[in-house]
Amino acid sequence: MRAINSAKIEFLSRSANEAFARAGAACFAAQLDPTLEELGDIKTAVSEAVTNAIVHGYPDRLGRVVLKLRIYPEHWLEVVVQDWGAGIPDIDKARQPMYTTGGEERSGMGFTIMESFMDTVKIRSAPGKGTTVAMRKKISVRTRP
Repeated sequence: MRAINSAKIEFLSRSANEAFARAGAACFAAQLDPTLEELGDIKTAVSEAVTNAIVHGYPDRLGRVVLKLRIYPEHWLEVVVQDWGAGIPDIDKARQPMYTTGGEERSGMGFTIMESFMDTVKIRSAPGKGTTVAMRKKISVRTRP
């Protein structure tokens, strides 16, 4: 399926850029006229994915994070967060609730949260090469009176 519209945002893995990524995704998604709940879901999922890239992908250095946004026919939004950092050695283990490699201050709920707010979440990763998280959400079509 071919995208109707797309955008790409690239930024350094600074924690301040998480809010930028969240806002950028929300602004892009706005063209689909999502409900406030749908918009909140998208922002939360983006926040979790970008935070994972920053905290786990680049725990001891700055690196590059890319946010790709695409709109597909029938009101599908795709959000891809990619880094070239540490990677995930065991994706199945990382997807388990409460599992974290980020220390006591991390909840280990990032992937669980992404999965609960988006329709699909796919993760590709290789140790030392980075991680790509691709998420999709179908936005409801609202009728106008």
